[in-house]
Amino acid sequence: MVDRKQSEFDKEEHTLRVRSWSELQDVLFEDSWNQKIRRHRSKHVFRGHGRSEFELASGLVRLGQGYHELEKHLLRNFKKYADSSIRQQGSIPDSFTPINFWHWMSLAQHHGLPTRLVDWTYSPLVAMHFACSEQSNMDADGAIWKVDFDQTHELLPHSLRSILAEQGAHVFTDEMLSSQIQDLDQLCDSSADQNSQVLFFEPPSLSTRIVNQFACFSVQIGECRSMTDWLSHQPKLGIKIVIPSDLKWEIRDKLDQSNISERVLFPGLDGLCTWLSRQYISSPKHGLDGI
Repeated sequence: MVDRKQSEFDKEEHTLRVRSWSELQDVLFEDSWNQKIRRHRSKHVFRGHGRSEFELASGLVRLGQGYHELEKHLLRNFKKYADSSIRQQGSIPDSFTPINFWHWMSLAQHHGLPTRLVDWTYSPLVAMHFACSEQSNMDADGAIWKVDFDQTHELLPHSLRSILAEQGAHVFTDEMLSSQIQDLDQLCDSSADQNSQVLFFEPPSLSTRIVNQFACFSVQIGECRSMTDWLSHQPKLGIKIVIPSDLKWEIRDKLDQSNISERVLFPGLDGLCTWLSRQYISSPKHGLDGI
């Protein structure tokens, strides 16, 4: 249990500033015990940011003014041009063919199209990696967002909650969502209270990258806004854990020793080269790194 009195906890901003590797571990794995099944199975997802001031927002929101109107055009044109490109490049498994709206959304997000989806991971260690991986951000405080997906789903309409109950699941799949939300118009329906309309779903296994990163997506139903704004209205559902800059190199080295690196999370030559390049970068404390 983390001692919030001793830690630098800002109740108003709902942030916690950790002071050590062990404290970070304690915060990330806190509340993982599931009494019902008597296992340590966390009901949280995590997202790491290289800078603590970065907003928790989707690629669509980060487009800026007028992004609401751009969403339908981006997705329409992606579907129009994507089919021939992905087959020629072999960028997805030959056995995978997008057959529903959620397949197309996941595929677009995976390849960098600005969508309303936000990437998360079930793995606290993977989130640590993304908070402590970019050399340009090592001198700045980082952050990890931790959100309770189980409690988040309790706020959804009965029609969606019942799907989870019928399947005995806590997180949606694309097949489960397709029975209720079949296109962008339905997803954008703003008839409900938007403060509660966020859900998490597991994308199809489009690549080993998605599998190795233990990935999960969040999506907002209705008006797409900043996730930071949404969490400000639901403060009990999540916390922002701030990582001081002077702790980053220790975290980075220990993650590498635990085999949490670009070589694993981004399989292929690009990930290998990024990992090797970082291995031989001088850190402020340790001098020249090496394998």
